[in-house]
Amino acid sequence: MKKPSTYIMLVMALVTSLNAFSTPKLNSYPSAVATIFLDFDGHFVSSSVWNNGNPINCAPSGMTDLQITETFNRVAEDYRPFDINITTDSAVFLAAPLTKRIRVIITPSSSWCPGVGGVAYVGSFTWGDDTPAFTFCNMLGPNDPKIVAECCSHESGHTVGLSHQSKYGPDCMTPIETYNTGTGIGEIAWAPIMGNSYYRNMTNWNNGPTPYGCTATQDNLYIISTQNGFSYRADDFGEILDASTYTLPPVNFSQNGIISTNTDKDAFKFTLPQNSTFHFTANPFNVASNGEGANLDIKLSLFNSAGALIRTYDPPNTLSVTVDTNLLAGSYYLLIDGTGNANIGEYGSLGEYSISGNSGILPIHEVSLTGTVNKTKHKLSWNIIADEPLSSIIVESSLDGVNFKTLTSLGARVTQFSYAPYQNSNIYYRLKVTSVIGQSVYSNVLVLRGEEVTDKSFFVSTFVKSDIMVNAADNYQYQISDMNGREIMSGIGLKGINKIIFSGNPDGMYIIQLHNNNLKQTERIIKQ
Repeated sequence: MKKPSTYIMLVMALVTSLNAFSTPKLNSYPSAVATIFLDFDGHFVSSSVWNNGNPINCAPSGMTDLQITETFNRVAEDYRPFDINITTDSAVFLAAPLTKRIRVIITPSSSWCPGVGGVAYVGSFTWGDDTPAFTFCNMLGPNDPKIVAECCSHESGHTVGLSHQSKYGPDCMTPIETYNTGTGIGEIAWAPIMGNSYYRNMTNWNNGPTPYGCTATQDNLYIISTQNGFSYRADDFGEILDASTYTLPPVNFSQNGIISTNTDKDAFKFTLPQNSTFHFTANPFNVASNGEGANLDIKLSLFNSAGALIRTYDPPNTLSVTVDTNLLAGSYYLLIDGTGNANIGEYGSLGEYSISGNSGILPIHEVSLTGTVNKTKHKLSWNIIADEPLSSIIVESSLDGVNFKTLTSLGARVTQFSYAPYQNSNIYYRLKVTSVIGQSVYSNVLVLRGEEVTDKSFFVSTFVKSDIMVNAADNYQYQISDMNGREIMSGIGLKGINKIIFSGNPDGMYIIQLHNNNLKQTERIIKQ
């Protein structure tokens, strides 16, 4: 029997699905007994507590192997600090004790519970009767791995005893957000997992207010680690700076570790045989660039052989740390710690990280991006400091500051780019710069406001040197003619930014006609 006070917690909804393939068998911590099973394969549910006791035939998720793997990795990182295994393998789930396991069914079969992204019973992880939780992937993205993963962590968070986390105003009365959407933009944008974390990059467990009152705070870490038959992982590295400190290889090294509690720090020792420039990186676990999927904001401290602090590195706008410095021959200590930033404290700054070090400074030192808005056009400019020649510059854009897509690819010597976007909203930009030796570096993230779109459906670069840039509201066809009416070239373009290679044509004036099913537009082009 379930207690009468047990209630259902429903997550906020979004939208729909993709294609099904096989399910890779993945485990985040195979030695752990406690288990959360992410079930993408479909499942027949016969339960007295769901769907008024009627059976539910849950269809497979329809997600691809890559989408499943990303979802798994994101959820695994959320639970990384704890002695629990996240798995996609049903055999592993069935081998776990009944009171230390939960099945989260990822399915598009949501008609029995409409209007939500997922559903779970609070505390059901320890019930011992395999009552599942649900994530409705057809309502999330559709099948967006980021959003599906946030929902899986949220719903499984309910099963291990957590309620929602809310946001209150200065009066500390009625919640201004029942589901706290967090704060900030770009890489360090944060939201609590038990709020609405779909649209922020850094998400983690939080100690904050619930819908039941501004002062009714909920300590996520304490509840998870004390009420479900498992606690934190064993500490992997000590923090004492002495002869017992874990020693890294000299000159060049790499190492992974986990910050498992908010008092945990990991210490490492390394030795340089001679005076050298040295390059350090410390990166949180992520599924892509710019810390996507990370829970950990890293602080790195460098000490000399006597344990005296040389410097602490805690960049304000990135979750990772990159350091180029000059060091004398001798021994040094590194100390890795979870930290907070402008959007959140260090309470939930936990998770996996990797560190690396090598002698010699990497060739790209700085990539700084700036931009302005002039009526409907966004103009981006950048400055790059590098020792090696560049091979490519890619401009990426995003509507949420988290999920970036290629806007355009440019030559290595280009220093600016302008176009007229169609979105009347904030647009986030960053550069990906790659050197000829294969090193890639991202710029800072820049946000510009999109203005109201004019009545044009095509924006064309009318003064060109080699390529014609077209920004289109929809798919289209084009023809280019010289001033005598002779057709030079024709083709098709897709919605968004398109590049028409025009370098093989002589300087002069040309006419481009662009059309689709709804309209036709003519522009004059001057090649110089």
